[in-house]
Amino acid sequence: MELFRIKKDIPFMRHALIFNVISALTFVAAVFFLLHKGLQFSVEFTGGTVMEVTYPKAADVDGIRKTVESMGFHDAPVQTFGKAQDVVIRLPVTKKDAKVSVADTVFEALCKNEHGSLIKKDGDVGSNGASKVICQGAANAEPVKLQRVELVGAQVGDELAHDGLMALLFVVLGVMLYLAIRFEWKFAVAAIVANLHDVIIILGFFAFFEWEFNLSVLAAVLAVLGYSVNESVVIFDRIRENFRKQRKMSVTEVIDNAITSTISRTIITHGCTQMMVLSMLLIGGPTLHYFAVALTIGICFGIYSSVFVAAAIAMWLGVKREDLIKPVKEKDDTDGAVV
Repeated sequence: MELFRIKKDIPFMRHALIFNVISALTFVAAVFFLLHKGLQFSVEFTGGTVMEVTYPKAADVDGIRKTVESMGFHDAPVQTFGKAQDVVIRLPVTKKDAKVSVADTVFEALCKNEHGSLIKKDGDVGSNGASKVICQGAANAEPVKLQRVELVGAQVGDELAHDGLMALLFVVLGVMLYLAIRFEWKFAVAAIVANLHDVIIILGFFAFFEWEFNLSVLAAVLAVLGYSVNESVVIFDRIRENFRKQRKMSVTEVIDNAITSTISRTIITHGCTQMMVLSMLLIGGPTLHYFAVALTIGICFGIYSSVFVAAAIAMWLGVKREDLIKPVKEKDDTDGAVV
């Protein structure tokens, strides 16, 4: 299926050096911000307490954040969850008190700022198996409820970080092995460089803007790896096909033709995917926000890297027709001749 067809090949490889210099500068900037600022890891990785509080009306997130900061929890993420009335507060590990008492202390402060300081147990049972805690001022006032408290130990966070890095490593090795078997090692090296380029740039964005890096973002990074590889495979497959059909073309012309002939497919695939990701970004709420942000960055740079990075690196590594198509041995006429 094609939306349009470009009759004349676009000379992408003629400008490959310029685009790869821009890519290299972007990559270096991402590495700099990662080393200078680092990632803002969520409670899942660092350990701490996750509180879910429900308000009778739309929550004042800025006011809640100021209350939490006044208690010494600076830069603690405060976000609405699902609805405007539901708020999730992630508190880092503290040495002052036990984690449960920290949650109670923060909830008391929130109750005082809302409309009262009376705290009591509700008869309902929350998602964590414990009774919900509510605070209520006037008799006819709607209560503020502490719906859920989850505790994440530092050891669990270390295990999640280790497992995430191992997952990333195995994905990279699996992709290299797959491409080396299906195509050739030069394509495998080119694709991995391009994919790691995408991953580092995503992490660089999160480090520069100090966005929270949580498990959903890690899942998005792994998804981008597979997504970007798919685009590279399509282009590499067309390059191999062109080597078989267009025997008079040079390597540069073969690559330009492969990229040009897949542009329509690229626009359809990435356009449809980006529409769904944008819907998650705009109406998915805070739970899917950074997941969608990471996917958006990954999709945009995935197209860029597959065209200008992966294909160009394969060309500079010296890929040629003989790497993908074994020459046919000419049959000796003297074989089998009777003397």
